[in-house]
Amino acid sequence: MSAPLVLTLANLKGGTAKTTSAVYLAHALVGMGRQVILLDADPQGSALRWAGMADWPLPAAGLATATLHRQIWGVVDATRYDTVVIDTPPLEEAQGVVASALRVATAVVVPLAPTMMEVDRLGPVWRAIEDAAGNRDDDPAVGVLLTRTVPNAASTDAIRGLLVDQGRYVFDASVPRRERYAQAFGGEVPTNDDMYAPVAAELLSLVKP
Repeated sequence: MSAPLVLTLANLKGGTAKTTSAVYLAHALVGMGRQVILLDADPQGSALRWAGMADWPLPAAGLATATLHRQIWGVVDATRYDTVVIDTPPLEEAQGVVASALRVATAVVVPLAPTMMEVDRLGPVWRAIEDAAGNRDDDPAVGVLLTRTVPNAASTDAIRGLLVDQGRYVFDASVPRRERYAQAFGGEVPTNDDMYAPVAAELLSLVKP
């Protein structure tokens, strides 16, 4: 049996739709037949509280520690789950925790609103990913997920083009600014969401041999 996929969501600051994306991606992967567990590595525990408020078809556990990379397989039964989704705290607030979650990642998803300010803040994220890769034998797949996009806005294509020019992978699928995502916390989450399901499918295409 192959080792579980570990999908880590990370960014420098909060408010980037990181937790929402982690939760929706986890549910979308369940909808695709994956056996998923969500790990909340953020000391604030937003994803874990969400799980306690709603009826989820997947388990969630807290593991907000800088030794996550050593403890994860004591918390996650690798014979039971084939996918682990990790929601991390903002890098600027808990660098050790994020670094640990990056060390075990098969893939890293960086949620990003399509603005120049957000792009300008990515430097520390790329450095953290590179530093984590130095502690392992293989590099994770890394992709930027554009979130809170506005239909027909030139900013989305401009930011996508800028990131691609910088050599970054940007998911073809993006997530628009919608009220259902802004107000999603605490409620049930569909496993076939029309925006996150394509992201999950694309993500699996990056990491599957």
